[in-house]
Amino acid sequence: MRTGRQYWESLSDGRAVFLDGRRLEDVARHEAFQGIAQSIAAMFDAAAEPANGMTFSCRETGGDANKVFMIPRSHEDLVARHQAIATWANISKGFIGRSPDHVGGFLAGFASSPETFDDGHHAFGENVVRFYREFVSRSLFVTYVIIPTQADQSTASRGGMDERLQVRVRKEQERGIVVGGSQMLGTSTAVADYLFVSCIKPLSPQDEPYALSFVVPVNAQGMKIYCRRPYATAQPSRFDYPLSTRFDETDALVIFDDVSVPWENVFVYRNPELVRRQFFDTPAHVLGNSQAQIRLVAKMKFILGVARKIAQANNLEGVPSVQEKLGELASLAAVVEGMVLASEASCVTDRHGVVKPNPRFLYGAMGLQAELYPRALQVLRELAGGGVIQLPSSVRDFSSEETRGDMERYLKSAPLSAVHRVQLFKLAWDMIGSEFAGRHLQYEMFYAGAPFVARNYAFRNYGFEEVLGSVEGFLNSYSVDS
Repeated sequence: MRTGRQYWESLSDGRAVFLDGRRLEDVARHEAFQGIAQSIAAMFDAAAEPANGMTFSCRETGGDANKVFMIPRSHEDLVARHQAIATWANISKGFIGRSPDHVGGFLAGFASSPETFDDGHHAFGENVVRFYREFVSRSLFVTYVIIPTQADQSTASRGGMDERLQVRVRKEQERGIVVGGSQMLGTSTAVADYLFVSCIKPLSPQDEPYALSFVVPVNAQGMKIYCRRPYATAQPSRFDYPLSTRFDETDALVIFDDVSVPWENVFVYRNPELVRRQFFDTPAHVLGNSQAQIRLVAKMKFILGVARKIAQANNLEGVPSVQEKLGELASLAAVVEGMVLASEASCVTDRHGVVKPNPRFLYGAMGLQAELYPRALQVLRELAGGGVIQLPSSVRDFSSEETRGDMERYLKSAPLSAVHRVQLFKLAWDMIGSEFAGRHLQYEMFYAGAPFVARNYAFRNYGFEEVLGSVEGFLNSYSVDS
């Protein structure tokens, strides 16, 4: 099992990460990425610790592997996978959205159905299986870029452009392909090992040059990673911004400037229909998104815990209106958790013997995500009130002889010392008011695409035969002559 130190050291591989107009020399030690790199390293250490029970004997590799990367073949496997994913999610309290187990779920789904990738022209199924084995054996961190940039529209030659900006084939060679273009929202790309590149948006038959699916190392020659402004930099301390400084998985625009991809790393080539089928004709989309919902459970529970703690700190737990707010938060958290558990309890087995969560309940939770998370933050805001605004400028106010006395006298509450009360409200602010908080609100609202996209998943996967049959049966039970 890969250790945190091994992961940390692997980041010094010459990857082209750009920030503030310059290329970084050492990503792992830069203040923008040090916190998230340490947090991911802690995940790998947790998986390598035998007491955590995160390993299993992987039949695809013949060796031990991390349960989060498992291809589940029984309900027991699904439960074990859930527990392992939850162990990782609790390290960040759900605030690392693109941890290694997310895309790991997609890769497991791909590898469980290799014949899907054999389209009659190319037999890429063996590539999928080979990379999955390497991924599992080495405990790699793979993230993805699967949507074009917003500046790139759905038709070519728009706005005077000769071709779209989306990643495309530039030329085909004996050893592989050369790609160029860009893809957006490369969350955690700067601290990952490999990047999975494809397109989850619908493509037309005319889009063959863009209809690709491949993996590429993050340090590939010609690949450039342009990061958004990081939230971990220039913060006064971890005490003041406990989430921003540890879990900022900086998003990035990824540019491919004639990047060579060997054939063995290609999964789909110039096939728009297969680009879609790789996600939905295999368990990939379900397994990847079940990880995301398990992570969201940890996040919702943490929000609930902070809200209850704030009510205790302000001696308001006995107030009926406060209890009502806490009850609403508890309901929101229970809805997400209940849907995840229901999806696993009513799991389905596909034609390959892969046991996956029931899409009816999984996509039901995803369809509500854009409403549940913002509402949870709003309730937390209401409970915190002005307490998250009237806070010391930094932890230094507690160390200065001139200011410490005032802090300790005027900021304490009956249950908490001033330091612990400020610590709690600083945490709440980093959840609802900081730039990190704003990014997470946007991330959860558009995690599965626009909200209508997530609801369309719920529409397509509910299974309306049952409810339509119920209505038809009732209508047939009476008539105009009754």
